[in-house]
Amino acid sequence: MRILLRSFVFLDLLSLVFMTMQLWSVFQNFSKFTLLSDKIQGVLMFPMYALVLFGAYGLFFGKKLGFISYYIQFPFRLYLWVFTLGFITLLPEALSNYDDKWFPVLLKVCFAAEFIRLYLTIRANIAAKQEG
Repeated sequence: MRILLRSFVFLDLLSLVFMTMQLWSVFQNFSKFTLLSDKIQGVLMFPMYALVLFGAYGLFFGKKLGFISYYIQFPFRLYLWVFTLGFITLLPEALSNYDDKWFPVLLKVCFAAEFIRLYLTIRANIAAKQEG
């Protein structure tokens, strides 16, 4: 389970790299947002960044707060599209394939993978409780 949690931490750190770029864009363009939902998403990205960082730290060291942090993050991850495997949606662009047919498929994969991660995190949490 420790290797699984460490791989989640690595993927969270990768997500933080992409979130940093998004946060910078939100910070620069927040005044241009016209829709309330865009403003809400922009505001929620900042605490979400801190929560992902805190959760990655907690999971790396196997702390109970790391698990709790992920449980709190989960609905916000789905709303803000901050996925554990979110980088796979960028693969077609990296391969110079700018077709729009791949993004919906890869987005569904990201959603499914996030639910699988939730399941595996719950299993790891239960195993950690039984160990100690």
